[in-house]
Amino acid sequence: MAVSQKVQTLTTMLAPAVAACGFELWGLDFFPQGKRSVLRIYIDGPEGVTVEGCSMVSHQVSGILDVEDPIAGEYTLEVSSPGWDRPLYTLAHYQRFVASEVSLRLVAPINARRRYKGVIQAVTDDAVELSFEDQVIRIPFAQIDKGNLVPSV
Repeated sequence: MAVSQKVQTLTTMLAPAVAACGFELWGLDFFPQGKRSVLRIYIDGPEGVTVEGCSMVSHQVSGILDVEDPIAGEYTLEVSSPGWDRPLYTLAHYQRFVASEVSLRLVAPINARRRYKGVIQAVTDDAVELSFEDQVIRIPFAQIDKGNLVPSV
């Protein structure tokens, strides 16, 4: 999964503050768009995520962002739960959800496809093995642009 230097910097900077609030920094997305830039932070906790938890994390993170000023210009800060269709950011996330259905978008096509939807069979040091359409494909982690859980009904 291609992770920008900005996202890595923000993750390193903000993870301790999120942990101090009693949550795990599940992941974050940064969408630089001039005056409409968005920093979206996903948090998770053993008891789930409440509006009060999001507010507490938002307050903590805002203070750090104000002092460190890592984002040029104006931006919107969003803090939320990863939700049912949670994004997957790390190999550990994929490992945690082995046997679950996921939807993947790849950086470049593999077997003439950029999108896959299937069940995670295994996770190795550098790849996710996905079963779909009666076959198993090994997808290098570096080739995954975006991955999300598919909510089960």
